[in-house]
Amino acid sequence: MLDKGSASITTQIIAVTGPMAAGKNYYCSKLQQDGWACIDADELVHKAIDIAKDRILDTFTPYAIKQNIKITKAEGSIDRHELGRLLFSIPELLTIQESIVYPIINTWIKDFIAKHEKVVINATVLYKTPELLRLCQRIFFVTAPFFTRLIRARKRDHLSYHQLLKRFWSQRKLLSEYKRFEIPIVLIKNSRNNNYNSKFSGAFKHEPKEIHPKKQQKKL
Repeated sequence: MLDKGSASITTQIIAVTGPMAAGKNYYCSKLQQDGWACIDADELVHKAIDIAKDRILDTFTPYAIKQNIKITKAEGSIDRHELGRLLFSIPELLTIQESIVYPIINTWIKDFIAKHEKVVINATVLYKTPELLRLCQRIFFVTAPFFTRLIRARKRDHLSYHQLLKRFWSQRKLLSEYKRFEIPIVLIKNSRNNNYNSKFSGAFKHEPKEIHPKKQQKKL
């Protein structure tokens, strides 16, 4: 098993996180060009759902029937959009699904870390897997204006505004969740006035402005 000590000796690990549609993938792609190996935990969720399909259907189909939501497509595969609609309508179900898929994802990410020297974990809710988050030496928290995020998410995910606003609301305390850990946080404001070279890549060459959970909590 990978622990904090063994990971930090030979591997640089950072987390890139932030709310939905803030621009995390853009910054990860730039880091990849700089030689970092990036793994997208949100994409891994989709793969884990496919692997745990039978257990997920057995667990959530009774709830889906009650909510009049069909969580399978015509060919029998899981409809992730409809599953997401069910899970976000009943928060307790989201916790159950996380208990099913997160152990699978943890194993994949640890295997990925073991194969690379510079690793970026791209994940919105990495704080829900403390074992992985504590391997990170720094957290880059990407933000963007609310309406910019809303338009991006609408174009990308084709969800209703009601569904998007529900998910945005569920992430309203995201930064606070990361501040609970003893890991420096670098805030990245994703806007037209900011660029990768000066605001992101430069943070590795100079000491950035950081939010230390205990020392600077009152300033935010």
